[in-house]
Amino acid sequence: MVKKETASIEKSSELIGGDQAIKKKKKAERVDLPIVGMSCAGCASTVQKNLAALKGVESASVNFGTTQATVLFQPQLVDPADLISQVRKSGYDVGIASVEIPIQGMHCASCVQAIEKALLKEKGITKASVNLASEKAKIEYIPSLINLPEIKKVIEQTGYKVLKLPGEGDLEDFESIIREAEYRKLKMKFIVGAILGLFIFFGSMPHWFPWIPAFLNNFFVLWILATPVQFWIGGQFYRGAWSAFKHRNADMNTLIAVGTSAAYLYSVTATVYPFFFESGGIKPDVYFDTSAMIIVLILFGRLLEARAKGRTSEAIKKLIGLQPKTARVKRGKQDKDIPVEEVVVGDEILVRPGEKIPVDGIVLGGKSAVDESMITGESFPVKKEAGDEVIGATLNKTGSFRFQATRVGKETALARIIKLVRDAQGSKAPIQRLADVIASYFVPIVISIAIATFVIWFNFGPKPALTFSLLNFVAVMIVACPCALGLATPTAVMVGTGKGAENGILIKGGESLETAHKLDTIVFDKTGTLTKGEPEVTDLLVGSTLSEEEILQVTASIEKMSEHPLGEAIVKKAEEREITLLEPDDFRVIQGRGIESKFDGKNVLIGSEKLMEENNVDVLDFKSTAADFSEEGKTPIYVALQEKAAGLLTVADTLKEDTIWALEKLKAEGIEVIMLTGDNRRTARAIAKKAGIVSVIPEVLPADKVKHIQRLQSEGKKVAMVGDGINDAPALAQADVGIAIGSGTDVAMEAADITLIRDELAGVVKAIALSRQTIKVIKQNLFWAFFYNTLGIPIAAGILYPFFGILLSPIIASAAMASSSVSVVSNSLRLRRRKLNV
Repeated sequence: MVKKETASIEKSSELIGGDQAIKKKKKAERVDLPIVGMSCAGCASTVQKNLAALKGVESASVNFGTTQATVLFQPQLVDPADLISQVRKSGYDVGIASVEIPIQGMHCASCVQAIEKALLKEKGITKASVNLASEKAKIEYIPSLINLPEIKKVIEQTGYKVLKLPGEGDLEDFESIIREAEYRKLKMKFIVGAILGLFIFFGSMPHWFPWIPAFLNNFFVLWILATPVQFWIGGQFYRGAWSAFKHRNADMNTLIAVGTSAAYLYSVTATVYPFFFESGGIKPDVYFDTSAMIIVLILFGRLLEARAKGRTSEAIKKLIGLQPKTARVKRGKQDKDIPVEEVVVGDEILVRPGEKIPVDGIVLGGKSAVDESMITGESFPVKKEAGDEVIGATLNKTGSFRFQATRVGKETALARIIKLVRDAQGSKAPIQRLADVIASYFVPIVISIAIATFVIWFNFGPKPALTFSLLNFVAVMIVACPCALGLATPTAVMVGTGKGAENGILIKGGESLETAHKLDTIVFDKTGTLTKGEPEVTDLLVGSTLSEEEILQVTASIEKMSEHPLGEAIVKKAEEREITLLEPDDFRVIQGRGIESKFDGKNVLIGSEKLMEENNVDVLDFKSTAADFSEEGKTPIYVALQEKAAGLLTVADTLKEDTIWALEKLKAEGIEVIMLTGDNRRTARAIAKKAGIVSVIPEVLPADKVKHIQRLQSEGKKVAMVGDGINDAPALAQADVGIAIGSGTDVAMEAADITLIRDELAGVVKAIALSRQTIKVIKQNLFWAFFYNTLGIPIAAGILYPFFGILLSPIIASAAMASSSVSVVSNSLRLRRRKLNV
């Protein structure tokens, strides 16, 4: 079964003649919505259920860790505006970007209508209001669907001029802006709450703080101080609880709202109606300090959590920070600095030493060395000259050069990397489903335990029974922490995928990251994956008539007239040795045999043993050596001069430098390594022997690669496929984890679960190491979250009291609850400092 329903599979299927049904299937569109106001896994579950319930929504996934909803929908049935409305009905909001753009050229109301109509046609724009008097358009849009340069293009295509796009704030990192705004709001509330909370705490404990003014010990004063803490600073808990209640749910907000309200209302009753308690022989007392400090401490935990969560997405910030702002583009006869957003495919761009390359392209002229470490992880600068590709955001080190832009905007390598990392960080790993299921039952169970605690303490506890039952009820409600469960997986996935990007490993999602640690079999394509993918001269034997340099000069001078890959390898070898090439006198290709030519007035034959036999050339001196070379998977090429054997060259597609090392590492991890190739059995076995591979599947047609992957899967194996070509795409999609090598085609990369930016197999080893480290952290997080709740709830209910006389204060319970979430996020952040063990 092909496990991905993505455009990439459709694309690769069309290219190689795959299943026609895939082509006909209507492709769903995807939108990522930043959700504002979620405070726990229950909130995420509520939003996810409500989005999934909309007609036309194929799937909805809400990630509490990234506060992002990923929705696949059919645009003819539902649009982004409907999705935003559904989120708001759920009691939450969507982070919509707002911008004001000055427009030139409007003259009347019809101009306004034309611009508004054009803007509102674009998916991603939710609101557009154009003011003729101020000559400005106020636009609200979803950054994941449309960006400012695209909005500018829409306006200008309507016939008007955008004077200037706003430059403040990196709207490409809009989620980060939303998080910053939420953090500032939390921080302000916490500071105010902490000041009020301290006054309430001091006023409630005159026996601890006798120096506190007497008026602070007045119940009414404490009530006045506690009320803004309860309903303004703690207002988000009430709003969240009400939203959950409307949808017949209960979440973290419910626990906090009910728990603190119980302490607050008990205290209000004791303040306003003290005789109610006195008539029952109970001394009226207040617990405003309990309700206020609980809210303040939980808010402090949320503040630390928000800060830590922000650090989990630092990989995205680093990648966005690489983007150059301007490009020096040739306009007419002059070079002009323009915003990088205005660069178009085909533009000629000048890059000087020390400058960043603005977009992807091909060098037209000049030479330089480029530092590509920020994209590929390559530590040494890479030489660039005419015909070489350059990557946007990399740093030009030494010389100046001109290049032609081939990819701009969202199509550049950097933009695609950012999108891949974002998508991965917003995805859910399968291991998270367990936490989601438990979280959905968690709050009702906790409420039930809290009520049972109240009843047991009220009926069987010591006096004052009401006080004990109330405080233990509140402690149980507050100590329970589904947040830790909700954060255990997504924070680790965010850090893991970010670390992968920093190491040149692009992981498409949490599922791929999790599955990689279970792999027991890895299937490698040969050409371009295990080998360099281009033939090179490996051996050169000469007779008595010509030297090595002379043989290379003759063969390369003739082969440069040929378009055969083996001939190109010989020419390249001659160029490496700086041998001057001459023009042959005559040139004739003998199909399937080789080349017949005249060079410096002499007859030259270059080709197979068959060609030599047909022309009565005696190759006995080289024959046994050539047979040995053939056994090693090399192609022997004879050279004859004036009907006499003059030399023997061998050409082969050699292994990459790190192939043997990477395969040894994988085998040491207990992973079975298999080579899959279309080569004949002899060549395949020769390459496999060099690489140290025992299992070889030779002579495989491109269409049959999927069948071999399926066969291995049917044997119960967890299979990864590593490849680089278009014909590998279906097998990459079929495998449990598809890994595309960086030198490969776009189709292969689209079909893969993991893309290695660098053309090295070390990335496969690193990807598995990263997966194992991330899953280890997730398991630690889940263990801590389960352990904390399993231990904390019984202690809060008073299980230790009969044995040791110990009760858990609700204030201590709130501090413990806040620390549990922070500890989970902090543990995930440890991944950033861990080295990939390779």
